[in-house]
Amino acid sequence: MSAGRRTLGFSWPALVALAGLAAPRVVLHDLHVVEEGQPAAVLLAVVPLICWVVAVLWRRPPRPFLTVLAIGAIHGVLLAVGHQILWDEAFGATGPRLGDFDPRVQEAILRLAAVFSSLVTGVLTGVVTGAVAVVLSRVVIGPRRATERQVEKARRGP
Repeated sequence: MSAGRRTLGFSWPALVALAGLAAPRVVLHDLHVVEEGQPAAVLLAVVPLICWVVAVLWRRPPRPFLTVLAIGAIHGVLLAVGHQILWDEAFGATGPRLGDFDPRVQEAILRLAAVFSSLVTGVLTGVVTGAVAVVLSRVVIGPRRATERQVEKARRGP
């Protein structure tokens, strides 16, 4: 068993797959297929996070917060890569500008800022979703574990 699986409760490919559930939103948003505020955009943003929480509740990793934080960080990397790949499609020929700087310098600064923003967004998404997962795991799984202990104790006898 790998260290990641022991600590996070999932293999690295499974963590990447869970983070990848949020990737369609990045692609569809950057290609202007789905715009902010539309019901589809909300679903594409929220459903993957619900899946992360459900996966943690189902697998019961030893550190649910750390698990979802890792998924969020991976999501941030996928978000950054997606935005960089789709940069021209997202902004077209008239991308964002920073004034009178050389256009190549402007683009480099803006792309770097977008990478940083994506990574922070992924980590913060993991923090918030991880906190939700921890609370739900204590509410949902905590009582179940207490019941399992009582059943096990009854089986062993006095």
